[in-house]
Amino acid sequence: MSSASALVLFSAGQDSATCLAWALERFERVETIGFDYGQRHAIELAQRAPLRGAIAGLNSNWAERLGGDQLVDVSGYGALAESALTSDRAIEIAASGLPTTFVPGRNLVFLTVAAAHGYRRGIDTLVGGMCETDYSGYPDCRRETLDAQQQALALGLDRPIRVETPLMHLTKADTWALAHALGGDALVTTIVEYSHTCYEGDRIHRHDWGYGCNACPACDLRAKGWQEWRGRG
Repeated sequence: MSSASALVLFSAGQDSATCLAWALERFERVETIGFDYGQRHAIELAQRAPLRGAIAGLNSNWAERLGGDQLVDVSGYGALAESALTSDRAIEIAASGLPTTFVPGRNLVFLTVAAAHGYRRGIDTLVGGMCETDYSGYPDCRRETLDAQQQALALGLDRPIRVETPLMHLTKADTWALAHALGGDALVTTIVEYSHTCYEGDRIHRHDWGYGCNACPACDLRAKGWQEWRGRG
């Protein structure tokens, strides 16, 4: 087990792309893991490899530190945890008060699987893009939830486990700023061009902040964050 290694939960979204760059700056060895949980639009899975490769290509040190990738099929879980991200349902606020894009327990499942993979790979640090500043009310994005999960994983595996969340207290504008601090215009351009956030799977319409429908909550959040960040300059 080496504290010099990290496993990044990598979905090909803006947040996980920024987290990958963050980890590559801090750890000697970085691997990635992604999940096919039956999401409606496979485009985010298709973008993982191009985005990973583009980020590694920005910096020779990053390219040297970036190790393997693992894609895990948890589509059976996705079918059980049906949501607007895994089935053809309207994106709206449900009777529970949470948006229908909430996939119950998704981060907890992902972290458990990632920890098991990390255990075999000798990695004790998991890195995720969870954020409670701009989040949509998802209870599994809260640091309090992740602290409890971290403790449970450490107990269950009988070894120290760290769940790093570098974006936890950042707004989307702050996340764009962090990407720029990590890799300059080149990383920002890479995230704009290769990452995917849109809930509708739109890779046709290109905006200053990237591809998307410009109407779903994910696009709205990303676009507003971009505009706020650009306005700071």
